[in-house]
Amino acid sequence: MSSDNIRGLVLAVSSSIFIGSSFIIKKQGLQKAGASGPRAGQGGHSYLYEPWWWAGMITMIFGEVANFAAYAYAPAILVTPLGALSIIFSAVLAHLILKERLHIFGMLGCALCVVGSTSIVLHAPRERNIESVKQVWQLATEPGFIVYFWLVLIVVAVIIFRYVPRYGQTHLIVYIGICSLMGSLTVMGVKAVGIALKLSFGGMNQFKYYETWIFTAIVIFCCLLQINYLNKALDTFNTAVVCPVYYVMFTTFTIIASMIMFKDWDSQGATEITTELCGFVTILSGTFLLHKTKDMGKSASGRLPVYTSPEHNPVSSSR
Repeated sequence: MSSDNIRGLVLAVSSSIFIGSSFIIKKQGLQKAGASGPRAGQGGHSYLYEPWWWAGMITMIFGEVANFAAYAYAPAILVTPLGALSIIFSAVLAHLILKERLHIFGMLGCALCVVGSTSIVLHAPRERNIESVKQVWQLATEPGFIVYFWLVLIVVAVIIFRYVPRYGQTHLIVYIGICSLMGSLTVMGVKAVGIALKLSFGGMNQFKYYETWIFTAIVIFCCLLQINYLNKALDTFNTAVVCPVYYVMFTTFTIIASMIMFKDWDSQGATEITTELCGFVTILSGTFLLHKTKDMGKSASGRLPVYTSPEHNPVSSSR
């Protein structure tokens, strides 16, 4: 491996450790805040006064900065699959600190999700060379990405106003769907802002262009929306399930957005396209398994649940 790849590897692993830890620290902050005020899952914002939650946010910021820097040194096929390490790290910490346990079906679902995501990343087409914010703006205003951008906003708006009030407290996919869809737009904006910063530090000021500030505003808006609904998901559902499902869906939508905006589909052969489709099917299978078996312990059969939590211990049926 080259020295740049080694730097990227170290940064990516560090990012996974920070991000995996941040889920646990934020969950502790949400639990403490929920004990003294309205819970985040019920629309409360008392967690903003909880030091543990802010410690988790700072940890997550460190992780995202390290992840962003990793892409500057190493290719995406090396960095992106390492994001799965955050799932493993958060699951271990959830078991040790939060007393949440991921059982055999949850482990199988995580494995399927990680394998599917890795398969998609490894067979994704090559990115175009981006050298200026103007070039990114040109790609972002092409018909394909414009359709994706507005489709995401419409779907997110429908979920927020129609499905969150009805199913937000019972279906994990609602909150995580919002975070993942908006996250795909966040990554595209972050890439544009990152290019602007890199060129500006090199002596070519990119912040004199209005396009840079539009990308910055998009990043801020999407991040605030993600943080809000990720807090709701962590406060409502088990961390051992939230982390893998969020990783899988975020990675999937980000790859789709990146392919539409930056990738050259003409460079792909039938084998690569088929492999990517198989990866998507694997991801969907893992996500379905995680979501549909999370409440097994509540059934009358007495089978082990996919996860257990001190707050939601399943009650075994009397015989």
